[in-house]
Parts: sequence; structure tokens; C-alpha cells
Amino acid sequence: MREKPNIVVIGTGGTIAGRGETSSNTASYDCSVLTVNEILSSIPEVSSLANLRAEQLLQTGSENFNNEHLLKIGKRISEVLKDDDVDGVILTHGTDTIEETAYFLHLTLKSVKPVVVVGSMRPPSAMSSDASLNLYNAISVAVHPTSRAKGTLVVANDEIHTARDVTKANSFKLEAFRSPYGALGYVVEGQPRYYRMPWRDHTVSTQWAIDDLEALPKVDIIYAYGALDERVIDTVASDARGLIYAGTGNGNVALHIVAPLVAAARNGVHVVRASRTGNGVVIRNGAQPDDDYGWLVVDDQAPQKARILLMLAMLSTPAERSALQAAFYRY
Repeated sequence: MREKPNIVVIGTGGTIAGRGETSSNTASYDCSVLTVNEILSSIPEVSSLANLRAEQLLQTGSENFNNEHLLKIGKRISEVLKDDDVDGVILTHGTDTIEETAYFLHLTLKSVKPVVVVGSMRPPSAMSSDASLNLYNAISVAVHPTSRAKGTLVVANDEIHTARDVTKANSFKLEAFRSPYGALGYVVEGQPRYYRMPWRDHTVSTQWAIDDLEALPKVDIIYAYGALDERVIDTVASDARGLIYAGTGNGNVALHIVAPLVAAARNGVHVVRASRTGNGVVIRNGAQPDDDYGWLVVDDQAPQKARILLMLAMLSTPAERSALQAAFYRY
């Protein structure tokens, strides 16, 4: 029996690795300037929680992440998790797209070991920074046996979220992250307390393994608004295999947008209706005759999460419409 768990902390940059000119700079600062080793060395308390090994995989704000970054992160974490001496992984990450990376890992990693993605809304140099406590809490979650088999987790502001649900819902406040059904639990004085479980399939229960993925199909998102030009649909659909349409309300589609979306579906683009509201369920054959048009619906997924799921679902052979729709109800 080891005295302490072994945790690998993988750094990718972000605000948690940022630095402002003064301690009062909470929203204006240089991003991704600190290494993960520098961040850990500023929090001596973490050494009591686990034996930590740090590595710098990337060093950039998460707004820059693309599909290649997702694959690189996922493959490295998968490799680390295969080490029998490793008990869990922490991924430090910019908050801008933390929910997308976390959900990708949630669907593609094949391990029950805890994987916790963590960032901060304020850089470590700020007088009210959340960076140190978020990272401390993330390690506390990763080392706790109750965190196993829950998929990828996101820890922020004393809350533990499932990667499937969590979204960034504020541009600068500390309480920036929310899940529509609430957090899985809290971190209280360095101890995780869980109150619910992730319900949808994840990690070892999904049909995708990160080790088998070499490329992801192109899926784009179009955001609906009152004066949206239908030519935008044609342009995006011309080189995308999938299209998430973030419609108004219950995934509503304006009359002048229906025809180009129908044409895209008939030309082989998988069109998925979502909602720009950020909450609720998009009902199939409700606001639109999806069966007639050859469209899909997201169920309750936010557009940016739906994009991740559709990319993976389209890798199934054959990527039939019924199978794709089933994926949105399963995951």
C-alpha cells in the first residue's frame, strides 16, 4: 500500500497559468505564462495530498484549441492512465473551452481512474485568485476513492461537475460554471461530497476509444438570430460533414432558413437542431418536422457539446441517422 496516491498533473496553459501586472488585475492579464511546475510550487499544501508528477503538454489559452489539440490531450492522458502506478490525472486548462475538452475526454477515455479538469477565472497573481484553491480541490477530488468511475470531472468554485453537463456561463465572475441539473457535489474543507451520479453513459461504456482516433470529422455551429442570411448555411454546409444549428427557443428555424438546411441534409450533411438558450430540451418533430427534413435534435445538449458528440457519433460505420439520433439520447 502506498502512503499517498500518485497523481499526474498535465498543464496546457490558460488563466490558471496567467499573470497580471498587479494584484488588482483580475480580468486583464497575460495568459499561459506559468508552467505547471511553477503553479504547483506556489501551493505547498498539495504535497500532503498526493505524490505529484507534473508535465507540460501545451502552453496556450484554450480558445486556441482545435480537434488536433483534443486528440493530443486525450491520447496523452490515456497513455498516463495505463500506468498501474498512476491513480488519477489532473488537467489544468483554460476555462474558455474547458467544457468541450472535458466532454471529449468523458466520451473517449477508457479508464475508471479519476480525471479532473481544472482552470481558474482569475490568474494566480490576483489578490482574489481562485487558481490555488481550485487546483487544491481538484487534487482532493482526484485522490478520493468516491471519484472513481464517474467519468471526467470539472472542479471549480468548490463544486464538482460532470463534464457532460457543465458550461461556462459567465465571462469573468468566480461562479462562472453551472450545470443545468446542478453540480454532482461540493468540495468541503478539501473533501469531496457527492450528492448525485452522472446518468448518461461515459468512458468505459461508450463506443469510442481515444487510442483508436486519428482524426475527427468537421462539424460547425451556426448561431441563429433574426437577420441571419440563408447564404451562411450554404457556405458552412459546403465543406462540413455536420452542422449544429443553434436555433431560437426550442431549436426553432426561421422560414427562410428551412430550405437551405433541408438542402444541406439532402446533400449528406448531418443537420442537428439545438437551442441558443443554453437550457432545456429540443423536442424531435416538435417545432419542426425533423423526420420529413432529415434532421436530428440534440435532446438537452448545448451546441458546443453537441458538436463534440456529433463528431464522434459520425465515426461509427455506417453513420445512419437513426444511430446518430440514438447517440444524443444515450450520451
